[in-house]
Amino acid sequence: MADEYGDKTEAPTAKKRQEARENGQIARSQDLTAASLLLAAMLLLSWFGGGIVQAMRDVMEVMLGPASLHDMRTPSMGEIIIQVITRVAVALGPVLAGMMLVAISVNLVQVGFFLSPKRIQPKLEMLNPTRGLKKIFGGGQGVVTLLMNLAKMIMIGVVAYSAIHDRLGLIAGATTLSQEQIFGLGAQIVYDIGIRIAILLLVLALIDYIYQRYKIEKELKMTKQQVKDEMKRMEGDPQIKQRRRQLQMNRAMQRIRQDVPTADVIVTNPTHFAIAIKYEPGSMRAPKVVAKGADFLALKIREIAGEHGIPILERPPLARSLYKDVAIGEEVPEKFYAAIAEILAYVYELNGKAKRRPVAV
Repeated sequence: MADEYGDKTEAPTAKKRQEARENGQIARSQDLTAASLLLAAMLLLSWFGGGIVQAMRDVMEVMLGPASLHDMRTPSMGEIIIQVITRVAVALGPVLAGMMLVAISVNLVQVGFFLSPKRIQPKLEMLNPTRGLKKIFGGGQGVVTLLMNLAKMIMIGVVAYSAIHDRLGLIAGATTLSQEQIFGLGAQIVYDIGIRIAILLLVLALIDYIYQRYKIEKELKMTKQQVKDEMKRMEGDPQIKQRRRQLQMNRAMQRIRQDVPTADVIVTNPTHFAIAIKYEPGSMRAPKVVAKGADFLALKIREIAGEHGIPILERPPLARSLYKDVAIGEEVPEKFYAAIAEILAYVYELNGKAKRRPVAV
């Protein structure tokens, strides 16, 4: 039933999403990480398993070899232990590093780089054993979760059986095989079972992750009134206003630094307003205002003009009128032609640009 604000039909705002993220309300499937790790482990073992087996063989030879059994002195045993640890670390290193990389990558893909202090705060109610039982047997979602887990276990059992179904005869006759053959058969069976279960869990985890995203998106939906109220709060937020003003100032300063050096003359109030005017007879029908500003921006325009040697002329009435009536990038209206022509003629004469002609009056 709709609440007093109406149906939740609107997509959540950026602020609502950020608050949900800070509270740890993010689509994340633990099964996806577990399935990815299992699949990665199987593949890494298939690639580096030979090296691990060889390392185990080398360790056995070192530990039980004639040299180690003959010399049981403490310094000698210390060297042997260091040698064994190094050999095992080198063999297992690629597998462990690969699994760690997969675990980090899967979590980053799901939630990005994010740490929620609220989620790691200790909660005493989580220690209550009845809480977990209620989740399982409390009806509703708990029963659904229990049934889904049972279904998952059945599917895992079926998939595992499919991996050994065609090998039951070999397993039954394993007593006739050599130790190496038994080891190879066992390793192949474990690998096949692991790969099939990992793929099944990965598919189920992807479905679960998609469902989690859909569920959270649905929970975060807002009513039209909630969106309006949040927008009003954001408009009234001093930090947001300050941030908006800062962004506007940064854009204005970037444009001033880019356009003022191309101007022919700066018309000022002299302190409150500054207008940068540019005219190219061959490509412009009339002079254009390429930059303008008041107070602080006017000061910056004058500073940049001084750095680039652009003439600055004080024409208070003209500066006020241009600032009020002409937007940046617009041509000056015809009523200003006479005043602008006089200024440009003076500037061209001052700079020795006699070949350039100001706009006709």
